Amino acid sequence: MAKAVVLGGCGAVGTVASKTLAGQDLFSQVILADQNRERAESLIGEWGSDKVGFVQTDALDPESIKAAIQGADVVVNCVGPFYKSVKIILDAVLESGINYVDVCDDVDVTLDILNWDKKAKEAGVSACIGMGSSPGATNLLAKFAADALLDEVESIDIFHAHGGEPFEGPGVIGHRFHCMSIDIPMFLDGELKYVKYFEEDGIALRQTFDFPVLGGDVLLYPYPHPEQVTLPRYIKTRQVTNKGTVLPSEYYDLTRDMCRLGLSGKESLDVNGQSVVPYDFALAYIIRERERILKETRFGSQRGCCSVVVKGRKEDAYSEYRFHMASGSQALGEGTGVPAAVGAMLMVLGKITEKGVLPPEGCINPQDFLDLVSPVMKLDEKKGDSDSFSGVIVQHVDALGKVSTLDI
Repeated sequence: MAKAVVLGGCGAVGTVASKTLAGQDLFSQVILADQNRERAESLIGEWGSDKVGFVQTDALDPESIKAAIQGADVVVNCVGPFYKSVKIILDAVLESGINYVDVCDDVDVTLDILNWDKKAKEAGVSACIGMGSSPGATNLLAKFAADALLDEVESIDIFHAHGGEPFEGPGVIGHRFHCMSIDIPMFLDGELKYVKYFEEDGIALRQTFDFPVLGGDVLLYPYPHPEQVTLPRYIKTRQVTNKGTVLPSEYYDLTRDMCRLGLSGKESLDVNGQSVVPYDFALAYIIRERERILKETRFGSQRGCCSVVVKGRKEDAYSEYRFHMASGSQALGEGTGVPAAVGAMLMVLGKITEKGVLPPEGCINPQDFLDLVSPVMKLDEKKGDSDSFSGVIVQHVDALGKVSTLDI
């Protein structure tokens, strides 16, 4: 049996990944590598598993990371924001020669670490990056459609929305500011192009989408995720887009508007003799207002959905597949943490063999992922209950526009 170390194992995503791995017979040890000892001890007591341990770790200190991952068979990195932490962590892992999985969703740093492919090969390491929900499961569902369901792929469009998590910290909100501030890649008309969130080219890409569980006409915005960059390297297509939001819309609107007004800036201002950093104020204000908004909108339990729409041709006729990963009771943690755990399981099972730094579609057989994720998530357990359904809904749209639900 194997040993897994989960960096950020006490966070929203890391907790789910750690608990999922601890429930698998594949692993004899699962180590929560995190700064939060109190939280780790609480989780270990709650789970009641003698295979789960803790090591206090500073994820921005290479020596601390190396000490935490010593003797591991696989490292799972759930430490965000990735644009800040992933290079430090991955470099320490490569120096230690240990196989690696992360849930990196920051496209700018993804491009940087993809260039470490040679370094990983020389270290004899398989590093699967972006193995969460989006990116991650989205990449593999798109690859599955391209390989098994269609003869030609015309477009791949990814849509996601979630909300109502019990807790959102400053790192999550800071990540949203980052996503709204950087150039956003979109693969359009066969070319990689960049748009700006608040300018005309980004505004033109906003659209509504109908989600299972969440409802219809959800307004979505361009998101700078890695799929737009990596999928065209492995699938011949003319379009890959990624659009999303956070629910309730009033909460996302507040975050968007504060960023638009420049309150995500980190240069201090003098306010009546007091030094105030707009970014710090914005985070504190948004966190406070989130609780009010959730209460006033009666949002209820956390929920989310991530959809992949793949359009193309089969036997010279139009064909479209829609994959919906939906839940009325789970959101960011489960949607991202479970695929990360499955990636680690595939690594230990010898299903990921190629050395280097690779996105999921570059190193994982989609069928291997689907075969393993189903029993792990128990996808069929609540099938048919639209309020609590948790799993993958697959729809096909034929040339006449007829929509049918499939079991694949």
